[in-house]
Amino acid sequence: MRILVAEDEPKAAEYLQRGLSESGFQVETALHGLDARHLIEEEHFDLVILDVMLPGMDGWQLLRLIRSRGDTPVLFLTARDSVEDRVKGLELGADDYLIKPFSYAELLARVRSLLRRAPMRETEFYRLADLQVDVLRRQIHRAGQRIHLTNREFALLHLLISHPGEVMSRSRIASEVWNINFESDTNVVDVAIRRLRAKLDDPFPLKLVHTVRGMGYKLDDVP
Repeated sequence: MRILVAEDEPKAAEYLQRGLSESGFQVETALHGLDARHLIEEEHFDLVILDVMLPGMDGWQLLRLIRSRGDTPVLFLTARDSVEDRVKGLELGADDYLIKPFSYAELLARVRSLLRRAPMRETEFYRLADLQVDVLRRQIHRAGQRIHLTNREFALLHLLISHPGEVMSRSRIASEVWNINFESDTNVVDVAIRRLRAKLDDPFPLKLVHTVRGMGYKLDDVP
């Protein structure tokens, strides 16, 4: 589970990152509202923990952005303790509101509760080594660089990255990507793999698309 913590106090952000990481979560932190916005727009998170008073873009604005993009659970963690602030946060779409100072045990319990309540859905974001694939927005980045694929190339990549390390036969690729029966004298799969490699692998030292001789192809960060 990936959690974004938007907190402008460095010591508090470090405390939250350390505690949540030790509890088994992958944690990104943002000390500035605009940095948080960038992460929200570019990456997938299973939960966002927001302070209200952030420089550049406050928690209210970030919550509106998150809600415009989907139903990611949001927990406000803030010193703003008035009833009006709590009501505002919940009415804007926050799932929970916790006042500072707080007990870490209570925070962890609330985090786990929100993640249990979140609806199960098909994975929308994949990461392998330095490759990131956002399925909903159909965006691919590798080492921070945007990669543009055709619809068929994207479908091929989606199939491979949704089964990391698994060897996919040519017949399965042809069936799922092209909806055709594979014929041994048809090289459509091999051609598509070459084109995908040219965009996804050739510009980078680490190769992710591998040929398994006599079997097919796989996407993996090890040969």
